[in-house]
Amino acid sequence: MKAAVLEEIGGTPVCRDFDEPQRGPGQSLIEVTAAPLNPVDLWIASGKHHAGAPPVPSVIGREAAGRVLESDTIEEGTRVYAPVGSAGMAERLVAPDDELLELPDGVEDALAACLGVAGLAAWLALDWRGNLQDGETVLVLGASGAVGAIAVQGAKLLGAGRVVAAARSEAGLERAQQLGADATVHLDGDGDLAEALSEACDGQLDLTIDPLWGEPAAAAIQASSFGARLVQIGQSASPESTITSGAVRGKTLSILGHSNPAVPADVRQDAYRQMLRHAAAGELTVDYELLPLAQVADAWERQAASPGRKLVLAPGDVP
Repeated sequence: MKAAVLEEIGGTPVCRDFDEPQRGPGQSLIEVTAAPLNPVDLWIASGKHHAGAPPVPSVIGREAAGRVLESDTIEEGTRVYAPVGSAGMAERLVAPDDELLELPDGVEDALAACLGVAGLAAWLALDWRGNLQDGETVLVLGASGAVGAIAVQGAKLLGAGRVVAAARSEAGLERAQQLGADATVHLDGDGDLAEALSEACDGQLDLTIDPLWGEPAAAAIQASSFGARLVQIGQSASPESTITSGAVRGKTLSILGHSNPAVPADVRQDAYRQMLRHAAAGELTVDYELLPLAQVADAWERQAASPGRKLVLAPGDVP
């Protein structure tokens, strides 16, 4: 079968022939229709991920949507989302039956796949880790990315009273407003960033969703209100941030780390189904671009440069 294969740590994957996956007990064989590319894929391939370097050669990709080809428990042809952990970017994959989630009518395979790693990072950071309460003000850093865009929509759907989107991209900020953000802040703007964030939040900031870290996180902490929470989900701006002790202690601020794999499986599955229901109702969307699997090397370079939309690879024909 054709697959996106990492041949050396730190290298760029190539599309080539690879061994067919072998289905074992309690597993299903899936025909892949959509496999999103995530920033974590690049991090893992670099060998710098906290879980360690992957074996080489190996098939990349941590998730996919597709159709069941063979299974002992699931009807053939059923559309499913598969959180496989690896080997998602291929024509076929195997995954445990109890991890597969059936997709509803009205949600395209590519959109459903985009709500996996990226969607869960946003939704769980808001709801499960951030404990968002009705009427609270939420700041979404990195709102121009897929996680940020989902977080903007998710915050509204989960009851936030005010949502502020912050990003470096003007187009991304315009998109965030279209998705429901009440105010926006340009991270590269003139003046004091903490003051700009506080003003956009009308002086009350309860919860920050932070996929950036670095200077934006430090500014968000300065702008946060007493008892606020910051959920840390990534380091797209910098792996390090300088924050003052007083800003944390004086406000009894909570800085909460989040990682999808650390969340109980039933919680992840429930959150994913919630997002699917909102997507089917037209209330939750992702700006994505579907690319042929053969273009994985190009997609990899685009992802490294922070594309303005979610990149999704499709082993079959792309419309």
